[in-house]
Amino acid sequence: MSFSNTHENKVLTWTFTADAVTRPTAWYLALFTTDPGETGSGTEVSTSGTAYARQSVAFTVTDNTASNSAAVEFPTATASYGTVTHVAVFDASTAGNMIAYAALSSSKSIDTGDVLRVPAGDLDITLD
Repeated sequence: MSFSNTHENKVLTWTFTADAVTRPTAWYLALFTTDPGETGSGTEVSTSGTAYARQSVAFTVTDNTASNSAAVEFPTATASYGTVTHVAVFDASTAGNMIAYAALSSSKSIDTGDVLRVPAGDLDITLD
């Protein structure tokens, strides 16, 4: 996953200045049908009539990698989400700031009745 521009700025501010930076206290996984890019401007799955909602995600950190500590399961789709191509981590269940994003290793079409599940340990954010 790559950090968003907003989060990169916070990391640099925290690392190289004495300025205070407010860190997130909650994290939410979002699904996108287009690349959100570093600004978060992609197309998030619609909440209108689909039962889609961002899902809470917790992380554990080992060495230089943060991984989801438990499975993340989205609600059963009541209408098509479309083809999910990217995921992003936000600091709020709606709106908020995008922290990091990545393309899925393979796109996933989510149709009515489907459930998208990310197994524990499958969502990795690495710093090198």
